[in-house]
Amino acid sequence: MVVWLIGISGAGKSTLGNKLKAYYDKNSIKSFILDGDIVRDFYNNDLGYTKADRIANIKRIMLSAYVLEQNNIIPIVCNISPFEFLRDFARDKFDNYQEIYLKKDISIAKENDIKDVYKNNIDKTSIVGIDMVFEEPKKSNIIIEVDKESEDISFEKLINYLENK
Repeated sequence: MVVWLIGISGAGKSTLGNKLKAYYDKNSIKSFILDGDIVRDFYNNDLGYTKADRIANIKRIMLSAYVLEQNNIIPIVCNISPFEFLRDFARDKFDNYQEIYLKKDISIAKENDIKDVYKNNIDKTSIVGIDMVFEEPKKSNIIIEVDKESEDISFEKLINYLENK
């Protein structure tokens, strides 16, 4: 299984991904976090934030997720993943792709801005949801509306869904 958490910056992808990893560790289930920021850092931030660079970074993540899945390790991908055509590609390539859409209102994300993504980058680089479109997912396996519930409730929904897969 590949667990792919998508959504705009500030939606809680890394937060829920790390909680899921801890849950899997506690239950002796092999998993690995593939966070978009960590992948960028691994490659010394050699890619920017243009559409082409974002596509290249997502493809790097996909290959890593594929290798993990083929070795019976559940990749927990935490990435904005704004492009539907790449999500469709993932559905075709992975044996068991579970797309989890963390739906967040951009105005709330900008207001909370935990990682200062919006504050530090507006007018400096393309930001998904502002300068670049986040294509609404058409085929997500589950949508979690993170603005309408607590982190614990969102995590409970995620676990309940995944336990049935």
